[in-house]
Amino acid sequence: MSHDSEGRASRSAASDHARTVAEQADRHALTLESVLAALRSARLSDAAARAEAVEIASAALIELRTATDRQRSSLLEPVTGAFSRLRADLRPLVRFGDLDVQFVEPPTTGRALPGDVAHSARAIVRTAVLALVDDGAARRVRIQWDCDGRNLLMQLRDDGAGALDVHDDAVRPIAERVVALEGTLSVASTPGWGSTVDISLPLDPSPRTAEADTDSDLTDREREVLRLVATGVGNREIAEGLGITLNTVKYHVANLLRKHGARTRAELAAAGART
Repeated sequence: MSHDSEGRASRSAASDHARTVAEQADRHALTLESVLAALRSARLSDAAARAEAVEIASAALIELRTATDRQRSSLLEPVTGAFSRLRADLRPLVRFGDLDVQFVEPPTTGRALPGDVAHSARAIVRTAVLALVDDGAARRVRIQWDCDGRNLLMQLRDDGAGALDVHDDAVRPIAERVVALEGTLSVASTPGWGSTVDISLPLDPSPRTAEADTDSDLTDREREVLRLVATGVGNREIAEGLGITLNTVKYHVANLLRKHGARTRAELAAAGART
């Protein structure tokens, strides 16, 4: 094997590892939030709360041991099946949390989703719901999926303060995932009435080249931002360090995700550490 081939294989392995770590972090966060929701529930006795927490943790451990990236990337999931898995993921928060999560079932005739798209879609929704739980302003969120044959269409509508903006830090991890999947995201908010997040993910994203993670086509500013992302600092610190606006940093990060073929900030940081 040539040095170039070995380098590409190494970069691919590092990228896969970073993706796995990021995905597991999302799922662990959901599990912990669900366990806390059960333990804090005023509707359960102490014994019942402990039993529910044990059941949630046990189910998460079983899933962690049996799930593999290969299954996610190679299998197709019916859109209804993928949505049912999302409902199962969020069931503990629905049962024991303060947030009322409502689900609008997708049409049964929708096109099957590639495994990586289905997995990413669930991760995006989980991240959004956890952000709403942390914010505490919303009491109700409606989750709706649909498929137009070429794209998975997702909508989340809450009844919070109506102050959410596409540039908010709470939206940043969601936007980064969507951009990495070559999708689109929009946020519409009405003060006092809530916010609506619309996301479209292509089911057939354009293929990424083997050299997508090189930095030959980066601008000088993008190299500076990538270097700082690799150190683990946040967007606000990057903006202050480079003397640019926060929105400009977010713009550069989105471009870096696209150019490196990265799906999460962790993947991007791993790519930056190798350059």
